[in-house]
Amino acid sequence: MFGVTILGNNSAIPTLDRHPTAQIITCNDQLLLIDCGEGTQLQIAKYRIKRGKLRYIFISHLHGDHYFGLIGLLNTLNLMGRVDPLSIYAPPEMEQIIQLQMECSGTALRYEINFVPLMPGYNGVILEDKDLTVSCFPTQHRISCFGFSVELQKKKRKLIPDQAKAYEVPSAYYGKLQDGADYLRKDGVLVKNDWVTIPPEKGKRYVYCADTIYDINLLPYLEGADLIYHETTYLHELETRAAERFHSTTVQAASLAAAAHAKRLLIGHFSSMYTELDQFLEQTRPVFPNTDIAEEGVTFLV
Repeated sequence: MFGVTILGNNSAIPTLDRHPTAQIITCNDQLLLIDCGEGTQLQIAKYRIKRGKLRYIFISHLHGDHYFGLIGLLNTLNLMGRVDPLSIYAPPEMEQIIQLQMECSGTALRYEINFVPLMPGYNGVILEDKDLTVSCFPTQHRISCFGFSVELQKKKRKLIPDQAKAYEVPSAYYGKLQDGADYLRKDGVLVKNDWVTIPPEKGKRYVYCADTIYDINLLPYLEGADLIYHETTYLHELETRAAERFHSTTVQAASLAAAAHAKRLLIGHFSSMYTELDQFLEQTRPVFPNTDIAEEGVTFLV
């Protein structure tokens, strides 16, 4: 299972039917949270997401609509008896904010927070866990801001049982074959790994572009992604306003997805000035047909 559940798709100010940015990424038995706007924990409860499986939280930047829900969520996890460690990846100031709020409220967490600072401009791998790899990259916003690339790939090679038997490899060694090892038989014959296995299937990749001005320099991070999320704060007729506020429009997001040869595009981070969202698809789909609105409560498979 590799899917993205939308908890919030609005920018800046919550509305009665839209919440600030937050997404749950399900990677088999692991849950990742990307951004944590106000009300995220209520959305987690509403959509029956198992808090106990949450292992990693990624905060793209320190504008309130992307992290104001974090302290409440951390406190709730504590009240519910969490003891498992939780890793948070965020700009370095986030650690100070957490510590200050916990100290001022006299709160001592029962679980350990492993804080990983994301330094301005950094790009590269920040997490490897089993079949999961997460990388970050800088986006162009008013303050230091990051996008995240989440890749789920089977790392074990696929065994060809008949071939392994033909080359007299004992079944007890099959696990090592899947890890890529060769096998040396007692008669001195070296059985090459690629004689008895095939490479794993190509992994799936989800790329989350946080707040950003239209920027073609993002293309290397988006290239060939199975699913992209890109902000579309404004319709395209407000292109000038978008640039002034370091945000993007419908046509700009769709153009990047097309140029990156992505398979699918999700759009979100809508300005509260819009009450109807159908017009966002009316502008994006002519440029990139396989576009969907990041609708709250919907899970999109990668």
